[in-house]
Amino acid sequence: MKKLLILLLLLLNTVAHAQKVFEVNHLYQSDVAVYVVDYESQCDLKVFYVPYITQINGNTGKWFKVEYKAQADIKIFFVDYKNQCDIKIYYVKYKSQAGWIDNSKKHFLE
Repeated sequence: MKKLLILLLLLLNTVAHAQKVFEVNHLYQSDVAVYVVDYESQCDLKVFYVPYITQINGNTGKWFKVEYKAQADIKIFFVDYKNQCDIKIYYVKYKSQAGWIDNSKKHFLE
């Protein structure tokens, strides 16, 4: 029983780290610098903005935009040039397409 409880707590901790994002106005306010690429083949992460907070589940590319900075898990800043970014993203049309291409960059959103 004790092992099951520990396993459940570990799973909840993983799921609880959602991707609630807030866009800040300055780079120094951000946790991560993001650049939006034109083609899927150029990205590190394929992103889909979900309409409901209940649809996010961990660091999977499904983002929910929050209204206030204090609500965010990650504060992002969109840079103008690719060489300024931490991660490159591409917006996808469907939730099922979201996900990491380059797992080595995953730590930027954890």
